[in-house]
Amino acid sequence: GNIAFNHVEGNPLIVTAGVDRIRVRRRPDIGADQYLSGKVTWVGSSSMEIRMKISASDDGDGGPEWLEAYFTFVTLDPETKRAIKISPLLPETDEERVHFELGAVKAQAKKTARKSKFQLGLALSGESLKIDSRAAQLLDEAGTLLRMPSLADPNTILMNQTEQSNAMVAQPQARNLHDRIFGGFLMRRAFELAFATAYMFGGDKPRFLEVDDISFDKPVDVGDLLVFKSRVLYTLPEGGNLGTYVDQHDGLPLVNVEVGCWVTCPETRKAEVSNHFYFTFALPNKTSCRRVLPANIDQARRQALRMSVDETQAELRP
Repeated sequence: GNIAFNHVEGNPLIVTAGVDRIRVRRRPDIGADQYLSGKVTWVGSSSMEIRMKISASDDGDGGPEWLEAYFTFVTLDPETKRAIKISPLLPETDEERVHFELGAVKAQAKKTARKSKFQLGLALSGESLKIDSRAAQLLDEAGTLLRMPSLADPNTILMNQTEQSNAMVAQPQARNLHDRIFGGFLMRRAFELAFATAYMFGGDKPRFLEVDDISFDKPVDVGDLLVFKSRVLYTLPEGGNLGTYVDQHDGLPLVNVEVGCWVTCPETRKAEVSNHFYFTFALPNKTSCRRVLPANIDQARRQALRMSVDETQAELRP
């Protein structure tokens, strides 16, 4: 937030639009000093991407980074709440140009994803057709588990059976500068539920690797009733490749957990999604885990979409 304010002119309203990913590169030394730093890596017309990193060192030079995160902020007019233009960014070094180009690619990918979302009355895009085909295949694989569970592969489980939830009332001590609930507080609560979900699913204390694609769809006010719901979206029982940039995970079972935060109003009997979070954990002491399968077409599409997004994201990792 401080870095974003230093980049803009005047006193605009700066809001967190999303978090692209937070990933752990290696296990930190808890006994060493920790250094938090960041910089603007890409700027659009009214939004900017900021890369944050944490490094640990005993000798005060900062040392190699062990955690990386990308945040997207949008600048708004304080009165009209409309987007306003901000100062452009001029990359000078090769490293800055790489980060800038990567930010531009990710921004364009997000725009394309928004345009390709299903809309009633419009023809499905090629990407949507691929996701629907993959979803149909996943649902077909779940057929035995749905219709003849006693004969199904014992190493499979339905997504419904992995669900967990909790509820809380937003308290004033978690407010930000705009008197709304701080997004970091919601991220922490989501992480705690995701960790517990992966722990109960895998039977092994999970190792956090990354959280990706955090959306902030609706602001949360003090006094709001928040309902967090989690489930294991999919697993890679034999392990997967998140890239060499992520903490060592070769051959470890991977668990992807989805957490949704709902602002719930019992008086009006309505609930609106505030945030979605996608966490990836490894099971360090396991050689495999159960494969999660969808119970209906909606779950199948959700699973297929997330798999596709993660595979695309992997291609953008350095």
